[in-house]
Amino acid sequence: MKPLYNIATKIAEKALPLAGRFNEKLKLFTEGRKSVFSELEEKINPNKEYLWFHAASLGEFEQALPIIEEIKKEFPKCKILVTFFSPSGYENKKNHPLADVITYLPLDTRKNAKRFLELVKPKIAFFIKYEIWPNFMAEIKKQNIKSLLISGAFRENQIYFKPYGGFMRKALQTFDHIFVQNEASIALLKNIGFNNTTLSGDTRFDRVSRQIQYDNKLEFAENFIDKKTCLVAGSTWPEDEEIIVPFINQTSEKLKVIIAPHEIKEEKINALEQKIKKKAIRYSQRESRDLESYDVLILDTIGLLGKIYSYANIAYVGGAAGTTGLHNILEPATFGIPVIIGENYKKFPEAARLRQLAGLYSVANAEEFSSITNKLITDKHFRDKTGMIAGHFINSNTGATRSVMNYLKTLPDFI
Repeated sequence: MKPLYNIATKIAEKALPLAGRFNEKLKLFTEGRKSVFSELEEKINPNKEYLWFHAASLGEFEQALPIIEEIKKEFPKCKILVTFFSPSGYENKKNHPLADVITYLPLDTRKNAKRFLELVKPKIAFFIKYEIWPNFMAEIKKQNIKSLLISGAFRENQIYFKPYGGFMRKALQTFDHIFVQNEASIALLKNIGFNNTTLSGDTRFDRVSRQIQYDNKLEFAENFIDKKTCLVAGSTWPEDEEIIVPFINQTSEKLKVIIAPHEIKEEKINALEQKIKKKAIRYSQRESRDLESYDVLILDTIGLLGKIYSYANIAYVGGAAGTTGLHNILEPATFGIPVIIGENYKKFPEAARLRQLAGLYSVANAEEFSSITNKLITDKHFRDKTGMIAGHFINSNTGATRSVMNYLKTLPDFI
């Protein structure tokens, strides 16, 4: 299987630039990688030691961030390199102040892996959740670089546990230590002979729990909400909008709604506006407007959703109405508010757990959404109880970052 993987990677390396002519995301994917090695030669200080964090995209970066923050706090002179696989991660975080160097990860060929590691010479390589690349892992092992997998979450149907998954299993087994989110992951790894594990939980809980400590004040949001009940629909896709917009249009409750679409392209925002019958305004149009006179506020910008959730009485989190993947339910839950999602959440254990605890509700259609939302609006005791469960769920699952830091401090030459 490994030879086939290498052939497929080589083909992708040649084909992606052509595909990029027809797809903006693929164009960013290929164009961004053209300058990786020259950037590393320019930005990496050969006299310094780097800790390398690799994340697939934004979600994985959020899992890495609490560890990076703690390292920078306790060891401020430490140098941090962050690499991304996807354009959405890199484009959004390429100027993040906590990293000394941020770039794309080159495609996983043996040549790229060797050149990358010879340039960076990382002291420790941190991979987040699912990001495991066979050629990079083989070269990391060859160069005796310590490697850790953070917030790992494994399922029985993954390739590592299949008869034909030997080459990926070998890559997985090169890690010095794996920090996992649940007991099931430990059992699966034990079945393939890997025992260097720690049940740490998910660092995202640490990340979102800190949001309460920050200044979340947004004057425009306060003006818009005007002390009324507020529903925040975050990271929505068209499939989510089909569920929530009918309720928005029909409700007679004095309700304020803030919608933060996952994609803020002009055509997407226009399409959403056409569906909404209530008085709506975009964030970009807010200046010199009487915001309290509007019913719906559309966030046609990025970077505000974490703070916006602090104003919500009820949250709907997008992605699970379709097949794009559920977005972060922990962000609203940390503020102690009820969470509603679509029905396709089976690959997201935190959603399943919170649903079992009755801090989250899953809906299959607009009728089910209207039913649970009406109950949450009209029954304050029910709403408060559901939100309290959500908040407690976050607080009782923090500590993954400290677990990783404690391990790092046992290493004789960590810093």
